[in-house]
Amino acid sequence: MDTNDLRTAINYYHMKIQETNDPYYWYCLADMQARAGMIGEALNPIDNARLMTYPYPVERELVNMQENLQNGSSRQNRPTVITEKRGDVNGDGMIDTVFLTGNKTPDSPFWQNITLVIQNGRTNQYQQIAMKNNAGYNPTLFLGDFTGDKINDILVVIDSGGSGGTIYAYVFAHRNGRMRQIFDSDIFNEGQKYGVSYEDYYRASVISYSQNKKYILDLTYKGKEYLAEIYNANGTLKEPIEGWVNPISGLYPIDFNRDGTYELQAYQRIAGRYNADGLGFVQAVLTWNGRGFVIDRQNVAIVGGDN
Repeated sequence: MDTNDLRTAINYYHMKIQETNDPYYWYCLADMQARAGMIGEALNPIDNARLMTYPYPVERELVNMQENLQNGSSRQNRPTVITEKRGDVNGDGMIDTVFLTGNKTPDSPFWQNITLVIQNGRTNQYQQIAMKNNAGYNPTLFLGDFTGDKINDILVVIDSGGSGGTIYAYVFAHRNGRMRQIFDSDIFNEGQKYGVSYEDYYRASVISYSQNKKYILDLTYKGKEYLAEIYNANGTLKEPIEGWVNPISGLYPIDFNRDGTYELQAYQRIAGRYNADGLGFVQAVLTWNGRGFVIDRQNVAIVGGDN
């Protein structure tokens, strides 16, 4: 099974457990989580299956499964280098080496204990920086000047693996003699509030409360079959429908002004009736104002329909 199939199966067994609390589904959930490399998460469902009056499979098999997972976890290799970049990140004129290290889950693209490590080019000393969300997929590094001080800052992006395609993203900069975190995607997400509502006559509105902006989406590109499910023949809604805007799913460094200072372009996916029912994206350009990243401009984009 590929990663998407494993996620689908995990979500399915979570749902079945909520419906029936059957030990069979606890076992299946543990099996899928183990296959996805989620070793720590897989141990809890096994415990729950063992506590059932009639465990599935027999308790001895559950104990063996638990021991195998624990032994495999304890034999994990020392952290390995995931990716590295080189550049002056402290302003002393020497080239530093920046790494992301972590523990790769066997037979899975999932990384745990992801850590930012900086080797000082002048002293050769290492600095480790922990991140709040330190597990996920496809961790990447980018070095570039986001603050305008002509010193490379560090952008770290990690795919969460969640159904909404969200990411964890951090920016670190050398300020006042030490490396500091100056951007956290979780904090950004918490500050962005939206309202998404379907309206009569094949439209949807997206309100960005933090920016005091309203956008109108033309839904006709979704096609007649889609529209017939939610609209009457005269174009009025059959019932009220609310959507939502997901957390950041993409964050990209772009030097829009070609002046050597990078901005951040953030993408947030607009969902309609359910998460896979995408209506478009909220796009925002973030710039550094001396104290933090602020939204310089924001717009909404949709995917074009067939001509």
